Amino acid sequence: MQTASYDVLIAGGGMVGASLAVALSRLPLKIALVEAYPLNDSGQTAYDDRAIALSYGSSQILKGMGVWSSIEAAASAINSIHISDRGHFGATRLTAEQQKVPALGYLIQSRDYGEVLQQALIDSDVSLLQPASVSGLLNNHSEIEVSIQNNDDKLDVKQVTTKLLVACDGANSAIREMSGIESTVHDYQQVAIIANISTSKPHKNQAFERFTEQGPIALLPMSKNRSSLVWTLTVDNYQAILDLDDASFLKALGEAFGYRLGRFTKVGARSAFPLKLTTANNLIAPRVAIVGNAAHALHPVAGQGLNLALRDVADLAEQVAQALDNDQDIGSMSVLHEYAEQRQSDTQATVRYTDSLVKLFSNDNFLLGHARAVGLMAVDRLPLFRQLLAKQSMGLTHRKSRLSRGLPLLKEPLK
Repeated sequence: MQTASYDVLIAGGGMVGASLAVALSRLPLKIALVEAYPLNDSGQTAYDDRAIALSYGSSQILKGMGVWSSIEAAASAINSIHISDRGHFGATRLTAEQQKVPALGYLIQSRDYGEVLQQALIDSDVSLLQPASVSGLLNNHSEIEVSIQNNDDKLDVKQVTTKLLVACDGANSAIREMSGIESTVHDYQQVAIIANISTSKPHKNQAFERFTEQGPIALLPMSKNRSSLVWTLTVDNYQAILDLDDASFLKALGEAFGYRLGRFTKVGARSAFPLKLTTANNLIAPRVAIVGNAAHALHPVAGQGLNLALRDVADLAEQVAQALDNDQDIGSMSVLHEYAEQRQSDTQATVRYTDSLVKLFSNDNFLLGHARAVGLMAVDRLPLFRQLLAKQSMGLTHRKSRLSRGLPLLKEPLK
């Protein structure tokens, strides 16, 4: 049986796990990343053709990590956001010019994002254990013994030890469960249909969030005048829409969204996934930190999921760097408590924000509809309200770590 020892072991090599590995790679640590799929494997769903929204705040984190220039080259800027409620007057408009930033956010295909991260990992000293998965844990107080199973050979099990194990293995996190951390799940009874869409009018780098009685419809600008569609429908209605031929699907979308971008002219491959809110009841266990969807899998409304996860990454990386600088054990409960405390207010606020949007707008209550219309008009016309919404959308309400301010993790070489 093979053995190895690491300072940090990251379980899950999707967008969040790979981002954390890149963020930590400049520290004098021995780091390993465990991922179920081989490098560049098309089966890795985190790196498919779907588009992901990066807030302006996330661009600053990625800048601090040293990968933003490569990501920006493959991304499309979001210069403005139009928020409306179907069937009611009133809308809110946010612009990068108002907020004095180069862009409110960016859209990039997850495959392109993954290629940048994977290249950064190849260029680093991070050990890539793939295709493999964690099959068991044993906490020995001063370290965790981790059983890692080679997915190509079920008989090949490697025992490794680590000071800090980080769960980045998604909403159904096996590490979270093995660590004894329970989670709370709320089923929204909604399904999101994902596709790339073309329109007869140019999008001019404008994003749309259109609320309907079944759920929000988001259109986010991509290259070649395409937009990324996230169409939320109830579990009772989504299959009929998903099964339509392209022409009928585009017609139904136009009727639901409207024609601010003209006619919908082309749709790419469609996929669908159920929408649930999953939150871990704790972010830490002895020598274990929970990050990203393993900690909080959100409704896609307002595109907060990956952006919240990147703030997890920034805060955990900062705590690890500070622990090293202070000659602390990076996996100690004191360090982990600092991480959990740092993340509490941002996580709770973002969960409340997305959950409230879904519950407030995904219904056809007459009085509530008029209240929403008044609210949208108020936000549009009152600079203070508009500024608060913009800061939340851009991920700028929580900027305590160096990475979140666009600065390198290390201010100077460690002592």
